[in-house]
Amino acid sequence: MPLQIVSHPDYDAGFSPGHRFPMGKYTRLIERLGELGLTAGLTRPEPISPEWLRLAHEDGYVGQVLACAVPPHIEREIGFPVGERVSRRAQLAAGGTLLAARLALDHGIACNTAGGSHHARRSQGAGFCTFNDVAVAALALLAERRVENILVVDLDVHQGDGTAEILAGVAGTFTFSMHAEKNYPVRKVASSLDIGLPDRTGDDAYLATLSEALGSLSAMRRWDLVFYNAGVDPHRDDRLGRLALSDDGLRRRERLVIEHFRAAGAPLCGVIGGGYSTDVAALAARHAILFETAAGFA
Repeated sequence: MPLQIVSHPDYDAGFSPGHRFPMGKYTRLIERLGELGLTAGLTRPEPISPEWLRLAHEDGYVGQVLACAVPPHIEREIGFPVGERVSRRAQLAAGGTLLAARLALDHGIACNTAGGSHHARRSQGAGFCTFNDVAVAALALLAERRVENILVVDLDVHQGDGTAEILAGVAGTFTFSMHAEKNYPVRKVASSLDIGLPDRTGDDAYLATLSEALGSLSAMRRWDLVFYNAGVDPHRDDRLGRLALSDDGLRRRERLVIEHFRAAGAPLCGVIGGGYSTDVAALAARHAILFETAAGFA
């Protein structure tokens, strides 16, 4: 069976090529997956219901995003204006992660070609993140009683502060973030488990630390669903990362995570997380490693 992939053309909100957030990577990623012959299981999401958004975000903030009326000071924290295309993109990306999670429960593994907006907090967005798609999807599935135990494995180079804040104290959820300790955000919010790595951590040290952590996570309980934020900004060429992973290191990381949880029988929903290189083709190729690896377990 082909890998179940969720994607939408409007994940790309059409920013200028020189913007700090490389929006064009979403278009180039789906092109790359087509070149690799991985799009047979492609599904388009619908914009997520505001009902589900309000499980993770304050009603007032949800209304601001849907009306494209986010206050300027919050837009500055997000990093771009929230106009119609950005609002639609945020709704689609959250809908895409929820759909991918449901497909993962049905098929064992599925991936969204967006998602991982882990800096969005309950009251507002931040750090290029408008809605926290993983937190929204986790809370929706818990509300539907489709799952009881959810694990978030966040390997973006930045700490998952928004996800930690939204899911703190939520029964049945556990958040794990492994990131560059000295990177954004300056004020971190404690996850259930955080591992902050020193600058320039390379492949072998990174993977050894991750392997030990995965063993500890699986020893805790049987997970009904794992959300995997596979940010590629730990790569040594990323503009906003401080770690030193190679392409091969990213490939080994994806195999380590996916193989570990699939061997344990835990459904896995992958989201792409961060990646900020100016070479969009190279960046999309790095993001594609998640899908290439996941396809081997579909």
